[in-house]
Amino acid sequence: MGAFLDKPRTNKHNDSGEGNKLLFGVSSMQGWRCEMEDAYYARAGLGNGLDDWSFFAVFDGHAGYKVSEHCAKHLLDSIVSTKEFQSGNHVKGIRKGFLDIDEDMRTLPELNENAAKCGGTTVVCAFVSPTQVFIANCGDSRAVLCRQGAPVFATQDHKPILPEEKERIHNAGGSVMIKRVNGTLAVSRALGDYDFKNVENKGQCEQLVSPEPEIFCQPRQDTDEFLVLACDGIWDVMSNEDVCSFVHSRLKISSDLVNIANEVVDTCLHKGSRDNMSIIIIAFPGAPKPTEEALASDRRLDKQIEKIAREEIESNDITCCGELLEALQSKNIEGLPPGGGLHSKYHIIERIFKEMFPEDQCETAPH
Repeated sequence: MGAFLDKPRTNKHNDSGEGNKLLFGVSSMQGWRCEMEDAYYARAGLGNGLDDWSFFAVFDGHAGYKVSEHCAKHLLDSIVSTKEFQSGNHVKGIRKGFLDIDEDMRTLPELNENAAKCGGTTVVCAFVSPTQVFIANCGDSRAVLCRQGAPVFATQDHKPILPEEKERIHNAGGSVMIKRVNGTLAVSRALGDYDFKNVENKGQCEQLVSPEPEIFCQPRQDTDEFLVLACDGIWDVMSNEDVCSFVHSRLKISSDLVNIANEVVDTCLHKGSRDNMSIIIIAFPGAPKPTEEALASDRRLDKQIEKIAREEIESNDITCCGELLEALQSKNIEGLPPGGGLHSKYHIIERIFKEMFPEDQCETAPH
């Protein structure tokens, strides 16, 4: 955590599926980090009496990948096996499932011989039923629900500087320094992180770092377009509004959610994100559909960018893709994808540069 590679690893792990009138696409990329610590879970149709329910989750590990990997495999079972969830009290069942898995992991030797050093993970997850969406958040990964191209609901990141979080940390004998728990951990809620959960005479949810999720229930509406679950590597450089408007606009170009998820990740990389990046896009029946008008407009935009890029290279001393990007940004090109801007068209800039300078390298520069 904190160390970076000389150049980003941009190969992606993708997943997709459909069921219960939902479509989903996943993109996950290591990026500049020395290790991939993210994990995810995506399943439409849960079976065992929950055939019309679906579950999606993003896990952003820190200080290692073991906790995020374990939670991706076992959190769903930990939740649905609770008597609360099985009896129909889904909110209490989700909460207990989080607390149960956090306690169980303390004793698992496969995580680490010393559980206090096994790291931790943030979690954002969603159960989608025929009538409702249950969203649970623990940490600074985030869920955003979009209608008509704009966010109508978003979880709040659990940061140590929030008044409620800071009060709990102080009550447990800790401090918040440089916006971190005891000057070390940048999130105030997470699964794992047991070296922050050993304060005597304090309950499980009263520790320096709490495993308790915030849980929200959103009634489904016909105008629901899509739900985005993503780690903070996405939100570091794109706002809720940026992601919603960008995905909304790309759905008018393509119904391929994996491709759109990849575009979000690549856009964030070129906007300067240095973290692992993982995103799940879950499309509802009300999501935009591709139109010929939008496709034609996007093709015209691509050709315009190509033309201007060639002109800039021919008329100026352009030596790298970064310089070409800066030159194009000064041109005020109209019709760029909202929320993504010129960074979302970096692949065109890179292609033109390589065509004109085939022997030169064109890499994303560190920010």
